[in-house]
Amino acid sequence: MSAAALSAQPDTEGSAVGGSTAAGGPSKAQVKSLKVLLYSDDARVREHLRLALGTRPDPSLPELAVEDFATAPALIARMDASLKGQRVDLVVLDGEAVPVGGMGLARQLKDEIYRCPPLLVLTGRAQDGWLATWARADAVVSHPVDPVRLADVAVGLLRARVG
Repeated sequence: MSAAALSAQPDTEGSAVGGSTAAGGPSKAQVKSLKVLLYSDDARVREHLRLALGTRPDPSLPELAVEDFATAPALIARMDASLKGQRVDLVVLDGEAVPVGGMGLARQLKDEIYRCPPLLVLTGRAQDGWLATWARADAVVSHPVDPVRLADVAVGLLRARVG
């Protein structure tokens, strides 16, 4: 696959910057729910992320339909399905996941998927934001995850996605 993702410049405060999030995104009128994928090897982290995002973090956006992934191969297979029409609006990647971390996975997805959906990477510490820049993440939030900040950043990325 060809790489067409623009290099993103995420900041360590959790705001979304750069990237190719709006290109090819559906309009609000076309979307009944927004598809969000959560990746972490830790079930507690996935549950925390799911609870932090809720089902409707912003009343101006459609409800969220969330899918959890514990392994990189499962997430990659789902992203491959997105190329065949199974829409994805946001991917949240745990940078601390093992054996495949969210940073490397973010870079791989941006390299391999044309018009890759926005990627939000969770870093182990705020000082690791530069790694998210290398990974071409569209946004970054650091552990421990503040639910309000996570929802705000996710809403910003989703708004850009649906126009």
